[in-house]
Amino acid sequence: MKNIEKLIEPLNLIYYEYDYSTNSFLLDRNYSNEHIFEELIKITYMLSKQNINFFVDENKSLVLNSKDTIFTRIKRVIGSFIQNFKNNSLPIYVLNDKKVKWAKNLPVIKIETIKCDIDFSAYDAIIFTSKSAIYPLNSYNQKWKSKPLYVIAPQTAKAASNLGGKIKFVSKEKHGNEFADELVPLLKNKKVLYVRGSKIVSTLVEKLNTNGVICDEAIVYKTVCVEFKKKIVLPKNSAIIFSSPSTIECFLKNATWDESYIAISIGYTTKNYFPPYITPIIAQTTSLDSCVKKAIELVNNSSV
Repeated sequence: MKNIEKLIEPLNLIYYEYDYSTNSFLLDRNYSNEHIFEELIKITYMLSKQNINFFVDENKSLVLNSKDTIFTRIKRVIGSFIQNFKNNSLPIYVLNDKKVKWAKNLPVIKIETIKCDIDFSAYDAIIFTSKSAIYPLNSYNQKWKSKPLYVIAPQTAKAASNLGGKIKFVSKEKHGNEFADELVPLLKNKKVLYVRGSKIVSTLVEKLNTNGVICDEAIVYKTVCVEFKKKIVLPKNSAIIFSSPSTIECFLKNATWDESYIAISIGYTTKNYFPPYITPIIAQTTSLDSCVKKAIELVNNSSV
């Protein structure tokens, strides 16, 4: 098969994610068809042009290089039902309120909005490194939508686009410091605003300002720990997904780590904040869906 990575790179997909294990473009169904249709056209045109066979499955994802028949469709649906049943019973936990297929929610953090006056007319572009910054800002000031947006990952891009933002660039690196390296040539000699939370773990602003980009900051939220009345106790061999340094801090404030637990880190930056007695596994991509897939694999292996 042709190098799929090279083929999909120019498409700049955010709603579809290519999954190597299933040879499929998986659709994030949390967003409306209005935003998805354009990407669907891009993918199907590219596949047709490259003479790559595909079909759209029952989840509206695109499965590649498959000879689809009624028998195989029935077999796939039955297999999917059985797999869903098994996966739903696995002890996999996401430490926020984001709904992710096959995972249970255990919110240990909460976001508190910080209002600040921002004159968006003074800036050429806006930078977001987390969707957690988008929702608080949008709750009291929607003028950010008039500016081109430079964002760190598809999940952030989807949140901004769904609210009407104009996505100019989505990072291929998906980690803060590498993201800054990508931005320098794109934003040279421009004045930009980095909208963020009260705590950051990268040197993005410093890198930009020392490389010809004028970058200001606006703090629009802070993350605080949820305080549980009783210690959190999870089943043995639970897979726990940590999506930020704050989730590490807040989980360990409310729970005692069990050596059977499996830690999944959403990225390398978050990985650096684990205490020495926890060795996390990093997901394939910086998305909660990818973390859950990795968790399913690890939990199943631990039970063998």
